[in-house]
Amino acid sequence: MKKTFILMLLLAVTGATVGLSSFKSGNKKANTEQRVEELLAKMTLEEKVGQLNFVVGDLFNTGPTVRTSESDIFNEAIRKGEITGIFNIHGAAYTGKLQKIAVEQSRLGIPLLIGADVIHGFKTVFPIPLGEAASWDLAAIEKGARVAAKESAASGISLTFAPMADVARDARWGRTAEGAGEDPYLVSLVTAARVKGFQGNDLSDPLTIAACVKHFVAYGAAEAGRDYNTVDISEYELRNTYLPPFKAALDAGSATLMTSFNELNGIPATANTKVMRDILRDEWGFKGVVISDWQNIQEMIAHGYAQDNAHAGELAIKAGTDMDMMAEIYLKELPRLVKSGKVEQKYLDDAVRRVLWLKFKLGLFDNPYLYSNTKTEKKQVRSKEHLQAAFEMAQRSIVLLKNEKNLLPLSTTKAKKIAVIGPLADNKEDMNGTWSFFGEAQHPVTFLEGIKKYAKGAEVTYAQGCELYSDSKAKFDEAVAAARKADVVIMAIGESAVMNGEGASRADITLPGVQMELVKAIHATGKPIIALVSSGRALELTWLDENVPAVLATWSLGSEAGNAAASVLFGEYNPSGKLPVSFPRAVGQLPLYYNHKHTGRPYEGNHSEPGSERVYKSRYRDVPNTALYPFGYGLSYTTFKYDNLKVDNNKLVPGGQLQVSVDVTNTGKHAGEEVIQLYTRDLVGSITRPVKELKKFQKLAFKPGERKTVTFTLTPEDLAFWRADLTYGTEPGDFKVFVGPNSRDVQETSFMLLKDSSM
Repeated sequence: MKKTFILMLLLAVTGATVGLSSFKSGNKKANTEQRVEELLAKMTLEEKVGQLNFVVGDLFNTGPTVRTSESDIFNEAIRKGEITGIFNIHGAAYTGKLQKIAVEQSRLGIPLLIGADVIHGFKTVFPIPLGEAASWDLAAIEKGARVAAKESAASGISLTFAPMADVARDARWGRTAEGAGEDPYLVSLVTAARVKGFQGNDLSDPLTIAACVKHFVAYGAAEAGRDYNTVDISEYELRNTYLPPFKAALDAGSATLMTSFNELNGIPATANTKVMRDILRDEWGFKGVVISDWQNIQEMIAHGYAQDNAHAGELAIKAGTDMDMMAEIYLKELPRLVKSGKVEQKYLDDAVRRVLWLKFKLGLFDNPYLYSNTKTEKKQVRSKEHLQAAFEMAQRSIVLLKNEKNLLPLSTTKAKKIAVIGPLADNKEDMNGTWSFFGEAQHPVTFLEGIKKYAKGAEVTYAQGCELYSDSKAKFDEAVAAARKADVVIMAIGESAVMNGEGASRADITLPGVQMELVKAIHATGKPIIALVSSGRALELTWLDENVPAVLATWSLGSEAGNAAASVLFGEYNPSGKLPVSFPRAVGQLPLYYNHKHTGRPYEGNHSEPGSERVYKSRYRDVPNTALYPFGYGLSYTTFKYDNLKVDNNKLVPGGQLQVSVDVTNTGKHAGEEVIQLYTRDLVGSITRPVKELKKFQKLAFKPGERKTVTFTLTPEDLAFWRADLTYGTEPGDFKVFVGPNSRDVQETSFMLLKDSSM
């Protein structure tokens, strides 16, 4: 009896904590909205604000950092309910201990979000997103995100800050590496596939994680390709180019969205009511969480838009930014702002509702330890199945840019001595690429390791030649000597992992350092060269194109980089990648993209024949307007012939369909895959229209000699755009339709859209 009395007394004393901590379960029979409202009604002003405060898992805030061991630096803040979650930590055991504090020692027992920058794989690292986009294989891209979700969720993570939906048309911008390139249609499809891969069909599944599509909006249009820079574009451009991938991601179910660092038309994105409230919330009906990027609420002061922290917090919460990442402005300023009446209570409550909704949907209230199972972690991370998926994705990401005299695929019966040269040849860490800090540097397979594995019977020698961060040529002689003894030279050159990604804009997009001089020194030996060019962007490769017989874009391929590249070099896999970005002839062409517009004086002549056309045209005097390697371009070890392009009707009516067909034949000796691409052009519009727009594509496998009739279906909706009156729909008139292996080498025919079909 005495023991019972003491227990009852303890419960009475600690009732506020013990009793309410059980809210992690709540009324399970109620729907999510009811459970959210029940909890919201119990929260103090300070506890509400705490649910909007997202902090990084380290003491030193220089950007993405990782903490994997137990620490007490967050314990008191968790107990007080001052943080909604922690990002860039991992480990099932560690995150489980933090969740235990949240649900058992805080007043309301609200579980934590554990976020992370899982951009292209967790411990099993896939190619960078730009490389994945080069596969044009949506199923494989979705599978890659699925693997990343399984490993992340098993390691305690419930939210990833991916995918990036920014359209990138300027190769100087470092974050080009994190997206899917220059075309809104392709970026939309790739982004949606990645959202589906991360989230699956049920967010409460312990092997799924919430996606966070970023960066809203127009970050990829940063002036001069310089990160964080100003963006000033028309609403037509915003709606027709930069918004569609975000809409596709939200339609695919993305649970959260991240604001961008840039200002848009004079207003920082984080406080831009036009895009955040009018478009995102009211027009699109997005009900998920909006998260600021790292400290970008506070950065509105540096922009010259906010007077101080309090003003910045007021602007951001009113515009619809729910969660404050790393600035702690909401934590420190919102209570006063709400009490003073400067911020209405409804803004705060709406933001908290969305955060709680996310935690309920993730299953955290029903089981706070859902993502903290050490047995699952051990089983999922770097499994054979996951490494195989990374290998296959890396194979499909490689783009063959040049293959003079069919130098590739290699045969060890002819290439008995192979020299592997370059600063990226035996370099593990840089194989992982940008934004891969969960992937350990010791794991990736290097190009040298892969080549040695596949070059059975051949003698393989290696020389570094030069370093990535040094202008020294001291190692040139060793490399030249190795090349002279070889039958063929494989050069692994390009950018390191940190030369692209966030904060890695480059004014010079040629090969960094003395790598080009090294290539020229090896070229002088007269030995055939195969260049493996790793990068997170389009590089200027004009000299290589003119002088090196075989060139492949190998991006940053991840854990299985060396095996994937070697399997392509030796013909086990026939390359099928196509470029998601245009490669320039010179940096002065940037921004460069295939779906540009004509001017009043368009230049369509042959630059190599000066004097053949008027000088006063929209052109350069020193280089052609065209890309060195155009969007959609990529060769194969076989060849494909396109013929008999036709439409089943030269008139498309509202509500109708148009069938576009073309015959594609594998005219070579190898089986291979081809990405058949369909583009259209609206010849006259209420606003001027691009010279080509990607509308459809199919990736198909062909046996040697096989011929297939490939059919696409076009509807009026495929031709819709944001018109001069800023309504969305179609306009009647004449259209061209193009089909081919890339955006340049196409066949064309025409049809007419009979009358307007508003949607």
